[in-house]
Amino acid sequence: MTCGELIEFLMAYVDGELTVERRALFDAHLGACAPCRRYLATYREAVALGRAACGPPDAPVGDDVPEDLVQAILAVRSGRAP
Repeated sequence: MTCGELIEFLMAYVDGELTVERRALFDAHLGACAPCRRYLATYREAVALGRAACGPPDAPVGDDVPEDLVQAILAVRSGRAP
C-alpha cells in the first residue's frame, strides 16, 4: 500500500469500515511509515475537534441562528437544496 492509497481510504479506516484484508494492509503500512502515522493522528484530532465544535447531531439550534439558514442547511442535508 502506498501513502496515497492510505489517504484515499483513511475515513473508512477510522470508521472501522474496511475489510479485514484492507485493514491489515493499512496497519502494515502504518507500522512502516511514520509520516502516515502522523497524518492519521492529525486526522483523528481534526475529526474530534470538529465534533466538539458542532456538538451532538441532535443538539437544539440556538435562538441566534437565523431560521432561513437552518432551513437551507436542512434542505441540503435532505437532498432538496434550494
